Amino acid sequence: QVQLVESGGGLVQPGGSLRLSCAASGFTFSSYWMYWVRQAPGKGLELVAGITSNGVTNTADSVKGRFTISRDNAKNTVYLQMSSLKPEDTAVYYCFARVRTDVYWGQGTQVTVSS
Repeated sequence: QVQLVESGGGLVQPGGSLRLSCAASGFTFSSYWMYWVRQAPGKGLELVAGITSNGVTNTADSVKGRFTISRDNAKNTVYLQMSSLKPEDTAVYYCFARVRTDVYWGQGTQVTVSS
C-alpha cells in the first residue's frame, strides 16, 4: 500500500522557520523524483520545489533562498526546510512522488504564517 505522510506544519510567526517531512512507504522511494507543492486559500497549486532521484534540486523563484528541499533515501523521507517565512507562504503543503506515469500524493499539511 502506497503512502505519503506529511508532517511538520503548524502556526509560525513571520520570519520564523519550519521543517516539513514527507515519509513514504509502499514503493521504491529512491527511484522517484519528489516534489513539494502548495495551495494557498482560494488559489491553485504552486510547485515549490523538486528533487530528482539523484539529488538534483530546483526551487520556485518565490521561495528561492528561503526554502530547501532534501531527501534521505535510507529513511524514505523528503524534507522541506522553510525559513524567513512570510504570510504569503500560508498554504496547505503537499508532497508527491513521480516516476514516469506513476504519481502518488500525500494528504497535505497546513502551514500558517501569522503574527
